[in-house]
Amino acid sequence: MPGFFTWFSGLFSSPQPAADVTETRLFNPVQSTNPEQQSSDSDIVGQLEDHLFYWLLDVPVTKSGPDSGSNDPALQELERRLRESEMEELPRKPGSLPMLMRTLSNETTDRKTITDIILNDPSLTDQLLQVANSPYFRPGDHTIESVDQAVFVLGLDGIRSVISAAVMRPMMAARNSREALFAQRAWRWGLTCARASELIARIHRDDTSAHFMVGLLPALGYITIRRELARICRSQNTGSEPAPALLRLALTRYQWAACQLLANVWNLPPKYHAWLLAAERPAPKQKHTALTDGLLLGTREVLRHARQRNLSEDDLKRIVHLTPEQITPVRTTLLRMLQEGKGSQPRT
Repeated sequence: MPGFFTWFSGLFSSPQPAADVTETRLFNPVQSTNPEQQSSDSDIVGQLEDHLFYWLLDVPVTKSGPDSGSNDPALQELERRLRESEMEELPRKPGSLPMLMRTLSNETTDRKTITDIILNDPSLTDQLLQVANSPYFRPGDHTIESVDQAVFVLGLDGIRSVISAAVMRPMMAARNSREALFAQRAWRWGLTCARASELIARIHRDDTSAHFMVGLLPALGYITIRRELARICRSQNTGSEPAPALLRLALTRYQWAACQLLANVWNLPPKYHAWLLAAERPAPKQKHTALTDGLLLGTREVLRHARQRNLSEDDLKRIVHLTPEQITPVRTTLLRMLQEGKGSQPRT
């Protein structure tokens, strides 16, 4: 995909000073003609991202400053691996994903075809039933006992999102106790942002299932970066776990690069790259995409439910490009998911 490689090369070969790279943010407000408003919006979303990292890393504010370790050898090695596509922890593309995506994008696909494809992958079948019965997806109190029942109950739109979550769930499961809390919180955050993106895409009459999958990529990118950095630290004899400040800097600097690399390695359609790029580098006067608003709203609600510092109601309405009438049902759905979904975590 030429567009991706042009972007990816430019990320590292640009003549901009290295300090500019650290300015990358998860939340990037659209450029405003009002400098004061632009500065204020940047401060608001910057604080939201700060609190997300404090929660994910489970550290006090004072221990994860973004400027620590800028020239750390481990960080330099991580950049090299990203640049040269030598990431050892990059999740491989699930074997059944291409066929599933083609099938699900075909409007003439029937329920039996989807069911047969899923049943041909025992691992996916097991994951799908677990995810379908989680509070994030199950529409009622009755247990979904078969793939055919899941497709019937959830419908084609619903099953698309369940498949995306089922495919990524094993990749997000903690491998050991050291990454357990980070993986658990990243999965919870990722599912919430994915569902928020899906619901907002529905409001805009856009592709809901594709927005659900792209909304999961930042969380998968985070766990990938964490594992790669830990591997590098072990190889450099600096310990098996990167310091919180170093991990924070790695996530901040390379989160979007990891997302784009995942989308490319998995051969996701061009629109995924476009949505990721629009969220990372919004064009002047560009409307916020469903992905951007989904990340903002999902993050805010996850932190709010975890009793962490987040955004005020006024700030939320200011930075999310939705009306109060549109925000309310999305938040209601997310809150129900979060209240009921504490036990719906990937298994180690």
